[in-house]
Amino acid sequence: MTLLSTTDMSVTFGGLRAVDGVDLEVRPGQLVGLIGPNGAGKTTFIDGITGFVPTGGRIDFDGRDITSAPPHQRSRMGLARTWQSLELFDDLTIRENLQVAAEQQLWKDFLLDFVRPTRPRDRTKVDFALDVLDIRDLADRMPSEISQGQRKLVSAARALAARPTLVCMDEPAAGLDTEESQELGTRLRRIIDAGMTIFLVDHDMGLVLNICDYIYVIEFGRKIAEGTPAQVKRDPTVIAAYLGAGAAAEMVAEAAAAGDAVHPGVPSQPADPSQPSYPSSSDLTTDTDGVDGR
Repeated sequence: MTLLSTTDMSVTFGGLRAVDGVDLEVRPGQLVGLIGPNGAGKTTFIDGITGFVPTGGRIDFDGRDITSAPPHQRSRMGLARTWQSLELFDDLTIRENLQVAAEQQLWKDFLLDFVRPTRPRDRTKVDFALDVLDIRDLADRMPSEISQGQRKLVSAARALAARPTLVCMDEPAAGLDTEESQELGTRLRRIIDAGMTIFLVDHDMGLVLNICDYIYVIEFGRKIAEGTPAQVKRDPTVIAAYLGAGAAAEMVAEAAAAGDAVHPGVPSQPADPSQPSYPSSSDLTTDTDGVDGR
């Protein structure tokens, strides 16, 4: 069963095709990653599937064609996202920030708020998000009182507060140090354990390779590879995209000398979500420190 799929999806800005005919699938219960060099079109891809930019091709979510649906309808169907810019309400507590996201505001709700501004609120969804990400101790604090890493977790919790089926996360590890990024990875896997699905875009290669069940790679808006983390980090097409053709050729030569088969860009079947893969924290090759996969 497929939860989200794109068929020949494209996003065009004038004469620039930022996303070019990408086919992609996300299955329920998976943590699926999307990586690529700077300017590859990763954030634009999320903008497209969540409805914030017009798209060509077709987008299906939970068995329905949502290609023409506006963002608020996609959100109500269970498709949520985070943003690179956190934009927390600095005059509200963390719990109140999550409460804003948890409620689907209709016209009658505005009238009730006007008549009964202090009416009781259902905190079930907020408590769920706080517990899944283990940040209940932050609930009564203000955004200005917590660290950047904690603000990232609050941003993720805000998306969870609406109890979506799929959460698209746009570079949640940006600005975090290694320890904070590792902690974030642990919390993201807890979201999967809670029964949700994540589509993750991030430039932190160690994070993506260590926590994702399946990964897609795009360059200049086009899909160039897909597979499990172990397959992707050894794919010469991916190595060339990040480190240049010379590094890819060297890797192929080393693999041939060792008798290993290397098949560039050959997609395989998505990993079984009940048996996620956790490769070691090695980024594509043994010498990728400082490579920005954003």
